[in-house]
Amino acid sequence: MSAISVGQAVVLGVVEGVTEFLPVSSTGHLKITEGLMNIPVDDKSVVGFSAVIQVGAIAAVLVYFFKDIKRIVTAWFRGLTDREERYHHDYKFAWWVIYATIPIVVVGLAAKPLIDGPLGSLWVVAGSLILGSVVMWCADQMGRHKRGEDDTSFKDAMWVGCSQILALLFPGFSRSGATMSTALILDLDRVAATRLSFFLGIPALTGAGIYELKDALGAGVGAAPLAVGTIVSFVVAYASIAWLLKFVAKHSFNAFVIYRILIGAGLLGLLATGVLDA
Repeated sequence: MSAISVGQAVVLGVVEGVTEFLPVSSTGHLKITEGLMNIPVDDKSVVGFSAVIQVGAIAAVLVYFFKDIKRIVTAWFRGLTDREERYHHDYKFAWWVIYATIPIVVVGLAAKPLIDGPLGSLWVVAGSLILGSVVMWCADQMGRHKRGEDDTSFKDAMWVGCSQILALLFPGFSRSGATMSTALILDLDRVAATRLSFFLGIPALTGAGIYELKDALGAGVGAAPLAVGTIVSFVVAYASIAWLLKFVAKHSFNAFVIYRILIGAGLLGLLATGVLDA
Protein backbone atom coordinates (compact mmCIF):
# COMPACT_ATOMS: atom_id res chain seq x y z
CA MET A 1 0.00 0.00 0.00
CA SER A 2 1.34 3.44 -0.94
CA ALA A 3 2.67 5.58 1.91
CA ILE A 4 0.87 8.53 0.28
CA SER A 5 -2.59 8.39 -1.30
CA VAL A 6 -3.58 10.22 -4.48
CA GLY A 7 -5.71 12.63 -2.44
CA GLN A 8 -2.80 13.41 -0.14
CA ALA A 9 -0.58 13.83 -3.19
CA VAL A 10 -2.92 16.53 -4.53
CA VAL A 11 -2.72 18.45 -1.24
CA LEU A 12 1.06 18.14 -1.08
CA GLY A 13 1.35 19.14 -4.75
CA VAL A 14 -0.58 22.34 -4.03
CA VAL A 15 1.59 23.09 -1.00
CA GLU A 16 4.78 22.46 -2.99
CA GLY A 17 3.62 24.56 -5.93
CA VAL A 18 2.63 27.52 -3.78
CA THR A 19 5.68 27.54 -1.52
CA GLU A 20 8.65 26.33 -3.62
CA PHE A 21 9.60 29.75 -4.93
CA LEU A 22 8.08 31.94 -2.24
CA PRO A 23 10.64 32.63 0.52
CA VAL A 24 8.64 30.71 3.11
CA SER A 25 10.21 27.20 2.91
CA SER A 26 8.49 24.57 0.81
CA THR A 27 10.23 21.79 2.78
CA GLY A 28 8.96 23.21 6.05
CA HIS A 29 5.40 23.51 4.75
CA LEU A 30 5.48 20.02 3.29
CA LYS A 31 6.69 18.55 6.58
CA ILE A 32 4.03 20.43 8.54
CA THR A 33 1.31 19.30 6.11
CA GLU A 34 2.55 15.70 6.21
CA GLY A 35 2.52 15.80 9.99
CA LEU A 36 -1.06 17.10 10.07
CA MET A 37 -2.10 14.27 7.71
CA ASN A 38 -0.28 11.71 9.89
CA ILE A 39 2.25 10.94 7.16
CA PRO A 40 5.63 10.00 8.71
CA VAL A 41 7.92 12.90 7.77
CA ASP A 42 11.09 10.83 8.28
CA ASP A 43 9.94 7.91 6.11
CA LYS A 44 12.44 7.39 3.28
CA SER A 45 9.74 7.19 0.63
CA VAL A 46 8.05 10.35 1.90
CA VAL A 47 11.34 12.27 1.81
CA GLY A 48 11.82 11.00 -1.74
CA PHE A 49 8.27 12.00 -2.71
CA SER A 50 8.86 15.56 -1.50
CA ALA A 51 12.00 15.83 -3.62
CA VAL A 52 10.40 14.33 -6.73
CA ILE A 53 7.35 16.63 -6.83
CA GLN A 54 9.77 19.58 -6.76
CA VAL A 55 10.50 18.64 -10.37
CA GLY A 56 6.97 19.80 -11.22
CA ALA A 57 7.75 23.22 -9.78
CA ILE A 58 11.06 23.31 -11.66
CA ALA A 59 9.22 22.43 -14.88
CA ALA A 60 7.05 25.49 -14.26
CA VAL A 61 10.22 27.64 -14.13
CA LEU A 62 11.45 26.11 -17.38
CA VAL A 63 8.16 26.93 -19.11
CA TYR A 64 7.77 30.39 -17.59
CA PHE A 65 11.34 31.45 -18.39
CA PHE A 66 11.65 29.42 -21.59
CA LYS A 67 12.83 32.34 -23.74
CA ASP A 68 15.45 33.40 -21.18
CA ILE A 69 16.69 29.85 -20.66
CA LYS A 70 16.81 29.20 -24.40
CA ARG A 71 18.86 32.36 -24.87
CA ILE A 72 21.31 31.44 -22.10
CA VAL A 73 21.71 27.81 -23.18
CA THR A 74 22.16 28.83 -26.84
CA ALA A 75 24.85 31.34 -25.84
CA TRP A 76 26.60 28.65 -23.79
CA PHE A 77 26.71 26.16 -26.66
CA ARG A 78 27.90 28.85 -29.09
CA GLY A 79 30.59 29.91 -26.66
CA LEU A 80 32.01 26.41 -26.52
CA THR A 81 33.23 26.81 -30.10
CA ASP A 82 33.18 30.57 -30.72
CA ARG A 83 35.70 32.67 -28.78
CA GLU A 84 33.76 35.90 -29.41
CA GLU A 85 30.62 34.47 -27.78
CA ARG A 86 32.54 33.88 -24.56
CA TYR A 87 32.45 37.60 -23.82
CA HIS A 88 28.65 37.51 -23.85
CA HIS A 89 27.00 37.81 -20.41
CA ASP A 90 24.63 34.90 -21.12
CA TYR A 91 27.54 32.56 -21.85
CA LYS A 92 29.28 33.50 -18.61
CA PHE A 93 26.03 33.34 -16.66
CA ALA A 94 25.46 29.73 -17.78
CA TRP A 95 28.87 28.75 -16.39
CA TRP A 96 28.17 30.65 -13.18
CA VAL A 97 25.00 28.63 -12.61
CA ILE A 98 26.96 25.40 -13.12
CA TYR A 99 29.77 26.42 -10.77
CA ALA A 100 27.35 27.77 -8.15
CA THR A 101 25.51 24.43 -8.05
CA ILE A 102 28.59 22.36 -7.18
CA PRO A 103 28.74 23.33 -3.45
CA ILE A 104 25.17 22.26 -2.70
CA VAL A 105 25.66 18.97 -4.57
CA VAL A 106 28.79 18.15 -2.56
CA VAL A 107 27.22 19.06 0.78
CA GLY A 108 23.94 17.35 -0.10
CA LEU A 109 25.63 14.03 -0.81
CA ALA A 110 27.99 14.26 2.18
CA ALA A 111 25.34 15.30 4.71
CA LYS A 112 22.41 13.21 3.42
CA PRO A 113 22.16 11.01 6.57
CA LEU A 114 21.86 14.13 8.72
CA ILE A 115 19.45 15.84 6.33
CA ASP A 116 17.15 12.81 6.21
CA GLY A 117 17.55 12.20 9.96
CA PRO A 118 18.06 14.68 12.84
CA LEU A 119 17.95 17.81 10.70
CA GLY A 120 14.54 16.79 9.37
CA SER A 121 12.93 17.34 12.78
CA LEU A 122 10.00 19.75 12.92
CA TRP A 123 11.78 21.50 15.80
CA VAL A 124 14.55 22.37 13.34
CA VAL A 125 11.95 23.51 10.81
CA ALA A 126 10.29 25.83 13.35
CA GLY A 127 13.57 27.35 14.48
CA SER A 128 14.80 27.78 10.91
CA LEU A 129 11.57 29.50 9.86
CA ILE A 130 12.00 32.12 12.58
CA LEU A 131 15.77 32.54 12.18
CA GLY A 132 15.41 32.80 8.41
CA SER A 133 12.83 35.54 8.90
CA VAL A 134 15.33 37.62 10.85
CA VAL A 135 17.96 37.13 8.13
CA MET A 136 15.48 38.08 5.40
CA TRP A 137 14.34 41.23 7.19
CA CYS A 138 17.92 42.35 7.81
CA ALA A 139 18.88 41.65 4.19
CA ASP A 140 15.95 43.65 2.85
CA GLN A 141 16.86 46.58 5.09
CA MET A 142 20.60 46.40 4.37
CA GLY A 143 20.36 45.98 0.61
CA ARG A 144 20.53 49.10 -1.54
CA HIS A 145 18.54 47.47 -4.38
CA LYS A 146 20.62 49.29 -6.99
CA ARG A 147 21.87 46.45 -9.21
CA GLY A 148 19.84 44.71 -11.90
CA GLU A 149 20.12 41.27 -13.46
CA ASP A 150 22.65 42.42 -16.07
CA ASP A 151 24.93 43.61 -13.26
CA THR A 152 25.33 40.17 -11.68
CA SER A 153 28.83 38.71 -11.48
CA PHE A 154 30.52 35.36 -10.85
CA LYS A 155 30.98 36.35 -7.21
CA ASP A 156 27.25 37.07 -6.87
CA ALA A 157 26.32 33.70 -8.36
CA MET A 158 28.73 31.80 -6.08
CA TRP A 159 27.58 33.55 -2.91
CA VAL A 160 23.91 33.04 -3.79
CA GLY A 161 24.52 29.44 -4.89
CA CYS A 162 26.36 28.59 -1.67
CA SER A 163 23.55 30.09 0.40
CA GLN A 164 21.31 27.24 -0.78
CA ILE A 165 23.25 25.03 1.64
CA LEU A 166 21.54 26.81 4.56
CA ALA A 167 18.14 25.57 3.39
CA LEU A 168 19.54 22.12 2.69
CA LEU A 169 20.88 21.70 6.22
CA PHE A 170 18.11 23.59 8.00
CA PRO A 171 14.73 22.82 6.39
CA GLY A 172 12.53 25.77 7.19
CA PHE A 173 15.20 28.33 6.35
CA SER A 174 13.95 28.25 2.74
CA ARG A 175 16.10 27.92 -0.35
CA SER A 176 14.34 30.87 -1.95
CA GLY A 177 14.61 32.87 1.25
CA ALA A 178 18.33 32.14 1.62
CA THR A 179 19.18 32.93 -2.02
CA MET A 180 17.03 36.06 -2.20
CA SER A 181 18.41 37.36 1.11
CA THR A 182 21.98 36.82 -0.04
CA ALA A 183 21.28 38.57 -3.34
CA LEU A 184 19.74 41.52 -1.50
CA ILE A 185 22.81 41.80 0.75
CA LEU A 186 24.85 41.97 -2.46
CA ASP A 187 22.70 45.00 -3.44
CA LEU A 188 20.70 43.35 -6.21
CA ASP A 189 17.18 44.71 -6.57
CA ARG A 190 14.29 42.50 -5.51
CA VAL A 191 13.30 41.39 -9.04
CA ALA A 192 16.92 40.53 -9.95
CA ALA A 193 17.33 38.67 -6.65
CA THR A 194 14.16 36.68 -7.31
CA ARG A 195 15.06 35.79 -10.89
CA LEU A 196 18.59 34.74 -9.86
CA SER A 197 17.05 32.51 -7.20
CA PHE A 198 14.86 30.87 -9.85
CA PHE A 199 17.73 30.16 -12.26
CA LEU A 200 20.05 28.78 -9.56
CA GLY A 201 17.28 26.50 -8.30
CA ILE A 202 16.82 24.71 -11.63
CA PRO A 203 19.86 22.34 -11.56
CA ALA A 204 19.85 21.82 -7.78
CA LEU A 205 16.17 20.91 -7.45
CA THR A 206 16.05 18.90 -10.67
CA GLY A 207 19.07 16.87 -9.60
CA ALA A 208 17.57 16.25 -6.15
CA GLY A 209 14.29 15.06 -7.67
CA ILE A 210 15.99 12.63 -10.06
CA TYR A 211 18.29 11.35 -7.31
CA GLU A 212 15.39 10.69 -4.91
CA LEU A 213 13.07 9.10 -7.51
CA LYS A 214 14.34 5.57 -6.85
CA ASP A 215 13.73 5.91 -3.09
CA ALA A 216 10.23 7.29 -3.58
CA LEU A 217 9.17 4.49 -5.92
CA GLY A 218 11.13 1.71 -4.29
CA ALA A 219 10.26 2.42 -0.68
CA GLY A 220 6.49 2.77 -0.69
CA VAL A 221 5.09 5.60 -2.84
CA GLY A 222 3.20 4.50 -5.92
CA ALA A 223 3.63 5.93 -9.41
CA ALA A 224 0.13 7.44 -9.41
CA PRO A 225 0.61 9.67 -6.33
CA LEU A 226 4.02 10.75 -7.65
CA ALA A 227 2.58 11.68 -11.04
CA VAL A 228 -0.42 13.51 -9.56
CA GLY A 229 1.69 15.41 -7.04
CA THR A 230 4.17 16.48 -9.71
CA ILE A 231 1.48 17.66 -12.15
CA VAL A 232 -0.39 19.62 -9.48
CA SER A 233 2.89 21.13 -8.32
CA PHE A 234 3.64 22.29 -11.89
CA VAL A 235 0.30 24.02 -12.40
CA VAL A 236 0.25 25.77 -9.03
CA ALA A 237 3.95 26.74 -9.19
CA TYR A 238 3.47 28.44 -12.57
CA ALA A 239 0.80 30.70 -11.10
CA SER A 240 2.94 31.29 -8.01
CA ILE A 241 5.95 32.40 -10.08
CA ALA A 242 3.87 34.90 -12.05
CA TRP A 243 2.40 36.35 -8.86
CA LEU A 244 5.73 36.58 -7.02
CA LEU A 245 7.52 38.51 -9.78
CA LYS A 246 4.70 41.07 -9.86
CA PHE A 247 4.66 41.29 -6.05
CA VAL A 248 8.38 41.89 -5.50
CA ALA A 249 8.43 44.59 -8.19
CA LYS A 250 6.33 46.81 -5.92
CA HIS A 251 6.64 45.45 -2.37
CA SER A 252 9.26 44.60 0.25
CA PHE A 253 9.66 41.11 1.75
CA ASN A 254 8.07 42.17 5.06
CA ALA A 255 4.87 40.23 4.42
CA PHE A 256 6.87 37.01 4.06
CA VAL A 257 8.88 37.82 7.19
CA ILE A 258 5.73 38.23 9.28
CA TYR A 259 4.13 35.11 7.81
CA ARG A 260 7.22 32.99 8.52
CA ILE A 261 7.39 34.14 12.13
CA LEU A 262 3.70 33.33 12.65
CA ILE A 263 4.05 29.88 11.06
CA GLY A 264 7.23 29.14 13.04
CA ALA A 265 5.65 30.21 16.32
CA GLY A 266 2.51 28.23 15.54
CA LEU A 267 4.57 25.15 14.77
CA LEU A 268 6.46 25.50 18.05
CA GLY A 269 3.12 25.62 19.83
CA LEU A 270 1.83 22.50 18.06
CA LEU A 271 5.01 20.62 18.93
CA ALA A 272 5.08 21.78 22.55
CA THR A 273 1.47 20.72 23.11
CA GLY A 274 1.96 17.35 21.43
CA VAL A 275 -0.48 18.02 18.59
CA LEU A 276 2.36 17.29 16.16
CA ASP A 277 5.16 14.76 16.55
CA ALA A 278 8.58 16.17 15.70
